[in-house]
Amino acid sequence: MPSDHLSAAGAAAPPRYRTGAQIVVDALLAHGVDTVFGYIGASVLPLFDRLYEAPIRFVVPCHEQGGCHMADAYARASGKTGVVIATSGPGACNLVTGLATAMMDSVPLVAITGQVRTDLIGGDAFQEAPMVGITRPVTKHNYIVKRVEDLAGTLHEAFHIASTGRPGPVLIDLPVDLEFAACPSVNPTGIALRGYNVRSSAHAAQIARAAEEINRAHRPVLLAGGGVVSGNAAGELRELAQRAHLPVAMTLMGLGSYDQNWPESLDMLGMHGTAYANYAVQECDLLIAVGARFDDRVTGDLKSFAPKARVIHIDIDAASIAKNVRVDIPIVGDARAVLRQLTRHVERRERAAWFAQIAQWKTACALDFDRTASGIKPQYIIEELCRRTNGDAIITTGVGQHQMWTAQFYRFRRARQLITSGGLGTMGFGLPAAIGAQLARPDATVIDIDGDHSFNMTLSELSTAVQAELPIKICILNNGTMGMVRQWQELFYDRRYVHSHVKNPDYAAYARAVGAVGIGVDAKADVGSAIDQMLAEKRPCLVDFHVEAHENVWPMVPTGKGLHEMEGLRMLESAM
Repeated sequence: MPSDHLSAAGAAAPPRYRTGAQIVVDALLAHGVDTVFGYIGASVLPLFDRLYEAPIRFVVPCHEQGGCHMADAYARASGKTGVVIATSGPGACNLVTGLATAMMDSVPLVAITGQVRTDLIGGDAFQEAPMVGITRPVTKHNYIVKRVEDLAGTLHEAFHIASTGRPGPVLIDLPVDLEFAACPSVNPTGIALRGYNVRSSAHAAQIARAAEEINRAHRPVLLAGGGVVSGNAAGELRELAQRAHLPVAMTLMGLGSYDQNWPESLDMLGMHGTAYANYAVQECDLLIAVGARFDDRVTGDLKSFAPKARVIHIDIDAASIAKNVRVDIPIVGDARAVLRQLTRHVERRERAAWFAQIAQWKTACALDFDRTASGIKPQYIIEELCRRTNGDAIITTGVGQHQMWTAQFYRFRRARQLITSGGLGTMGFGLPAAIGAQLARPDATVIDIDGDHSFNMTLSELSTAVQAELPIKICILNNGTMGMVRQWQELFYDRRYVHSHVKNPDYAAYARAVGAVGIGVDAKADVGSAIDQMLAEKRPCLVDFHVEAHENVWPMVPTGKGLHEMEGLRMLESAM
């Protein structure tokens, strides 16, 4: 019998009992959790009572959706698993958008939701919601705990599932009576989940085949997706690209996995990607994709995507390989391990003609805008932000035109520097994400580049930043419209601007009302000084930039078109 069950006289001591609430707190501490986001309510009161004495920072948002986005961004910025807690019924339901956002972008997250007493489940009790059924499609896994004896093991499994393989959110629904119930103390060790096997290294034969293809390719492109970031494989990607001399394109979620200031970078490809990235993919003879899902915003028309290329697809999730794009060499495994294996087998090739062609495209089709305009161009603001932060800030965004301009004109240097909603495209993500990122990285400058419509959805979280005393920065590109929707209405709906314009509040005044710094900018000449003032502030600071209302995001690949069929492209006639 273990020594901690023996008394001084040698008799067996009674086992130590813990309540369900204490089991949750102990599990959080065992998994290194130091920050939790969430909202209190009746069904989680016993848990919050135990958290009162725990060495865990707890951040209360204005809305559960905001709290889930904060936990998501905390995970993205830190590489750790985010944690969010909500009460039963509407509190738990309010997490759904945040869970779906994390699921689409492969973010490790554990959500703990209160539930009505076990004897009331199924009886339509007050604030009962069937969270397992509601969240099954938007979580990697979920549980409802029926016995307090199962709780410790469930929590241990949840953190393992959330953070391994293709990461994702896991939800634990916890009836309130189990938070009071007690059972003998158990510290679970080891994980044995039937059917859940995570492969790290890849099959040697597949590595050899891939290396052979890379060595003999004349026009290769290395494509970095979000899996490079979540797999902490940016260093290994750089080693492969530089050893084999490969140009590197990135998806939106992959931005920062390769320094965009380096000559091999093709920047972002896709619907609003660079022309030179899109042309390179369409003309390449080998495409090496790492941790990319090949979604429609990346590929354009699948029938014409990378028509001349053989495809190597590396992903830890076997279900993602060949789901959308035909693959010649599938490699299932952890991105870091696979890239290390692959790098050992590739050889240096100069590929002078290929890089000369890419250089021509880069010169002819550089991203640009009217720099002589008297009004404030949103692209100009982002360029100034990049210049004045030396490209070193952590950037969060909402979703819309401002997100695409950020991807185009901020030059990201490292992984986990851009935190944005990719797969789900969640408006309102930017502000709560900035809060989560700042808590994860208190040493960093964190800037939310947001649009007015996107900011409106979660603007109440600015008071959360004030209460938490976080020096986040918010730059609103305020054009008075739902910009991306208005752009589509202009291009495809005969300029019928249906419900895409709005009269916004005075955002600077709102910021001051909740205790933040608020600055309004109407003139181009004031942009630089406003950014400098914002960067110098030690408390939350919002700058409301009134930008030109009808600026569009170019280039653009219309829906159903191939990547080479871009519109609005500023280019020289010799580009293609």
